[in-house]
Amino acid sequence: MTVRTPTATAPAPPGKIGSSIPATELLSFLDALGTWRDRRKAELDELDQAALHSPDADALSADVVLSMAVWKAVSDRYELILVTWDSGRVGAKETERISTLIWGGLDAGGAGGSLAVSLPEACKLSDALAASLRGKLALEPGDADLAARLRQLRAQVERINDMVKVEPASTRNKAIATHHDLDRRVTDLTERAKRGADIGGLIGPLEMDAARTERDLIVGAATRKERAGDVARARSLRGELEAQGTAVRALADRAVAAVTPAPRLAVPDVTAIGPVPNTPAELEKYLTRLDAVRRALGQAQAAYGAALERRDELAARLDAYQVKAAKLAPSNEDLAELYRRGRGVIESEPVDLIRLAALVAAYQAYLDSTGGTTK
Repeated sequence: MTVRTPTATAPAPPGKIGSSIPATELLSFLDALGTWRDRRKAELDELDQAALHSPDADALSADVVLSMAVWKAVSDRYELILVTWDSGRVGAKETERISTLIWGGLDAGGAGGSLAVSLPEACKLSDALAASLRGKLALEPGDADLAARLRQLRAQVERINDMVKVEPASTRNKAIATHHDLDRRVTDLTERAKRGADIGGLIGPLEMDAARTERDLIVGAATRKERAGDVARARSLRGELEAQGTAVRALADRAVAAVTPAPRLAVPDVTAIGPVPNTPAELEKYLTRLDAVRRALGQAQAAYGAALERRDELAARLDAYQVKAAKLAPSNEDLAELYRRGRGVIESEPVDLIRLAALVAAYQAYLDSTGGTTK
């Protein structure tokens, strides 16, 4: 089967995150990205149809779903950029915002979850996925001759080389070896083609291997970026909870000393869960524990704060009733005695909230009986 839609190649992105990209560069990029988006969608539609009629349809479905999801993420971000671009009516603030939309993270993923990558990374991932699907389906691009495919392979191998350079030490040697093998195979096919040899049966497997390698490197880099972000988030949250915990413990000590009965909620100490780990599985568990500490601190803060607020609220009500009584029954000795007893409870520590509430209620009821409603 021949796919008539040409293979799309993502345009090179301008600028960097947070920079103000010149409007002329943005216009050129947006035009190229729009063309890439439309061609890639048409290409994916045809690949989807080819996959549906393939004997390996079930095995290919996950790749098709992921390819479509990555394309959708890019398309949605492109639409946001167009809104911000506003037909070119942009200043420095708008171009900086567009730069952030280009280089900031977007979620691209299929049924297996999401992957945070930048717009350029998502475009490269889409290129790699489409090339991989073409290889698995053994499809020929309608307008791409062998020389053009070799040029695309050479550009892809150079992109792989750039990504290999930033691989961590634990995987760099393996990535370098893979790149060298791909580079050797591209060079060999190029030389064979120059000599007039038939390389049609060799270029497809090489395209698949290169696409898979580029995809894996992009996914690996994005995963490490997410992991680094999670580590930073965990450290930041841990520091915030440590400070919050100190403050809540001080609040609890104050409440226990100031009122009775006081809440008896435990105030968690975030340092008890240990330092921030750096392995994905342990980091996920650690973030869950941090969230539990956050919720427990919030509950403790609310409970101890409410106890102190109850004391202040009862004291304010008693004083308000006393002001009203001074106007309605200035010589009432019973009210004066109730007020004296209430103030005595307030000025003692810890304040007996039950007794104070009873005295305030008695004062209110007595005052109401004199004809001065407190409602």
